[in-house]
Amino acid sequence: MSTLDPAAVFRQEAQELLEQLEQALLDLEHAPDDDDLINSAFRALHTVKGSGAMFGFDAVAAFTHHVETAFDLVRKGKVAPSRALIAVGLAAKDHMRLLIETPDRAETADGDAILQSLKQIVGGPSASMAAAETVPEDAQDGMSPEGTSTWRIRFRLARDAMAMGTNPLLLLDELRGLGVATVVARTEGVPALEEMAATECHLAWDVVLTTSQPRTAIEEVFMFVIDDMELSIDAIGRTSESRRIGEILVDRGDVAQQAVDAAVAAQMPLGTLLVKSGEVSPDTLAAALAEQQHVRTGLGTGAGPSALPGNPQGGARGGAKAVDSIRVPAERLDELMDRVGELVIVQSRLSQVAASSNDVEVKAIAEEIERLAHELRDTTMGVRTVPIGSLFGRFRRLVHDLANELGKRIELVTVGEETELDKTVIERLNDPLIHLIRNAIDHGLEAPEGRAAAGKPAAGRITLTACHAGAEVMVSISDDGRGLDRARIQSRAEDQGLIPAGAKLSETELFQLIFEPGFSTAKEVTSLSGRGVGMDVVKRAIEGLRGKIDIASTPGEGTRLTLRLPLTLAIIDGLLVRVGTGRYALPLSAVEECVELSAEEDARSRGRSFLNIRGDLVPFLRLRELFQVSEPPDRYQKAVIVSFGGRRVGLVVDQVIGNHQTVIKSLSKLHADVETFAGATILGDGAVALILDIANLVKLGMAYENRFKAAS
Repeated sequence: MSTLDPAAVFRQEAQELLEQLEQALLDLEHAPDDDDLINSAFRALHTVKGSGAMFGFDAVAAFTHHVETAFDLVRKGKVAPSRALIAVGLAAKDHMRLLIETPDRAETADGDAILQSLKQIVGGPSASMAAAETVPEDAQDGMSPEGTSTWRIRFRLARDAMAMGTNPLLLLDELRGLGVATVVARTEGVPALEEMAATECHLAWDVVLTTSQPRTAIEEVFMFVIDDMELSIDAIGRTSESRRIGEILVDRGDVAQQAVDAAVAAQMPLGTLLVKSGEVSPDTLAAALAEQQHVRTGLGTGAGPSALPGNPQGGARGGAKAVDSIRVPAERLDELMDRVGELVIVQSRLSQVAASSNDVEVKAIAEEIERLAHELRDTTMGVRTVPIGSLFGRFRRLVHDLANELGKRIELVTVGEETELDKTVIERLNDPLIHLIRNAIDHGLEAPEGRAAAGKPAAGRITLTACHAGAEVMVSISDDGRGLDRARIQSRAEDQGLIPAGAKLSETELFQLIFEPGFSTAKEVTSLSGRGVGMDVVKRAIEGLRGKIDIASTPGEGTRLTLRLPLTLAIIDGLLVRVGTGRYALPLSAVEECVELSAEEDARSRGRSFLNIRGDLVPFLRLRELFQVSEPPDRYQKAVIVSFGGRRVGLVVDQVIGNHQTVIKSLSKLHADVETFAGATILGDGAVALILDIANLVKLGMAYENRFKAAS
């Protein structure tokens, strides 16, 4: 069993908290009066600071403490969340990430500069100012002339609190850090040794705290466990200094007034009599005495008196909330997917054996295994999928920084964040989307004066949209800028020798030229773009995901790029075909239809390689010729019509075998340059079938069509 590295656990949780902080700050720029956003940013900072100190990241805790202090002033309404503060907050978040992930690269001078800027923005508050707050009315009686108040804090954590990572000693240390504290541990809930579970928390604590901090500061100590615990916080007035022990016990709710009156009438020591009668436990009496001593002297002690363990009490709340999610390392999901892929292969073999058997029971079992394998495949792929909103959220900071750098006002709108996609696809989609967004901002959106001249709003808009479309996910990036300049694209393509001078190209063909290596229409090179490097890389990355890119643009209104991506890269539904003696798989999502190609039609089409599909001429490839098959063709060959990027091509095969669950296996490095195949899969009989790369086959078909057009 593997042991988790605590530092790695902290880094992973801190990454999520820093993302939460970044999103809150970016939202705060548009909604500075939103208290929920301010509290969200403060909670993220508070948690990073506390967790950093717990796991030994002292530099993180020290730096974050100052940032948290500044945002505490914002939370209390003493400092406005200005754009300058948000900008420094984002810079602080970046520095915190460096301190966590690569502390050796984090420059102390950079952190000091950020804190200095923060101090100038908030007015250089001292620690006491950051802590100051109006004391609530229920604590006025407990205030001393120095402005302090005394609180009675009683809490019992959930039984599984320690197993969930909560350390009670750290909570007590935080309370002691707020002022003078007297702490008494209550042990009446501790079971006998033979019944005790070492991972469960059986103690409760009574704390009397004298502090200048407000009640909210005490509540924040329990911020992340408050939903699963018992907690009471009560103000203790100045009149408590003269209270007797019986009055304190009644005020705490530990004993009824009648029991105190009866004990007083017996003329015996009150505490002794109440313990003997079972009205209170020794721990309860010790806590009341400690409170009396604390109020009278104003001095706190670190621990209460020891007491004998008693029987378990029913006061503790039941179990904590049910955990509705767990954290699983990504490599385990990859391993699970590999195992499911092997199971699908074995299931295919079983189905093949059952098909050749006359045993009805074997056939029934094979069908049941096939159904379960399909369900397990779908479930496992569902586990691997994550909402694309996790990817979209990363680009808000990119847009924010580029807008400031270019002096443009830009709004980022996201639609369909709940659309789910395979985690591997999302990881590999990050860099292409970054480049497309940078291009849209730099090339697509006009400067403010240009937008004003065109009668557009001052703020440009970038829209990210995601939605499911059958077995694909469509991700689009659109802007409301100037649109693509067709004449300039054609002119630059002719200058670079990509197309003949005066060539007649369709809009789709013309727009696809921007993905050619070295192609750029920028008039000058900037730090963002203009060198013609990037769009060809984007295209290769998307095609590497078995996806495709469509472009639509209207002059003066904007451009829309749509990425069509598969749901998963691990297992797909395929169409199994035979060419000669070899078997090949095609992604079923790319197949439109299958038509018969007789020997007569094949002979007539020699030299032309075109099919008439309901009036449309569709170029086709003879896979027998492409793969140099020597065996004679079947009398009735089939043409499988596939589409990619709005183009259709027919693939002539000898036989269409049928549907097949295709577990994709990568080709070796030796075959990495073979563009005709996208991978391989293992069939039920153990044979290997190559998976055809539809994008490259369509490109080959288009070359045939272009040659035919040029000849005619």
